Amino acid sequence: MFYYGFDMYYLILVMPALIFAMWAQFNVTSTFKKYSRVSSERGMTGRDAARLILDRHGLTNVEVVETRGNLTDHYDPKANVIRLSETTYNVQSAAAVGVAAHEAGHAVQYAEGYSPIKLRQAIIPVSRIGSSLAIPLVLLGIIFSYMPIAYAGIILFGAAVLFQLVTLPVEFNASRRALATIDETGVLSGDGLHAASRVLRAAALTYVAALFVSLANMLRLLALVSNRRDR
Repeated sequence: MFYYGFDMYYLILVMPALIFAMWAQFNVTSTFKKYSRVSSERGMTGRDAARLILDRHGLTNVEVVETRGNLTDHYDPKANVIRLSETTYNVQSAAAVGVAAHEAGHAVQYAEGYSPIKLRQAIIPVSRIGSSLAIPLVLLGIIFSYMPIAYAGIILFGAAVLFQLVTLPVEFNASRRALATIDETGVLSGDGLHAASRVLRAAALTYVAALFVSLANMLRLLALVSNRRDR
């Protein structure tokens, strides 16, 4: 569906998903900033919370270090290290504790062999190839009217969609682990626990938005190929 060189499928399918993704990113940033003003009740920093959870699960070999940036927190399974951003690492706030506990939850997932995270790790190489080659293959198939190439591109893009789909239970589970542990250990309670929950819920929406963007692009590619095939 091209009009004067303009891809209407992008406008109809992808643009709404991108707007949702931008809103989700703004929402997590503003929510984190808001609840960074809520102090952690025991004066714990993000690093303290991550260390407590790791030690509680016997993961004394996992390091917790500081990294530059805002909300750049992540667990690196290859290096076996949790990297906490400047706004989390040494900050005594409910938001920082929640984010740090979430990353510690990922370390626990790997240690326990949590199935969805093992699946996600396995499909990362294919999803990266799919993300980079899918659209060029689809366009080549359309330009040269050779649909097998176009469908190969769609199949490759499906791996990227699968990656985003598998990411959801991984992230939701890490957040549930985080909230349960900080509640059980009394790191946070009441307003602090509520604040951490709101931050992690906002973060989860960014992964939902990423899945919507991938699905929208998948539908767009299918529509473009179907439209070309029916001509």
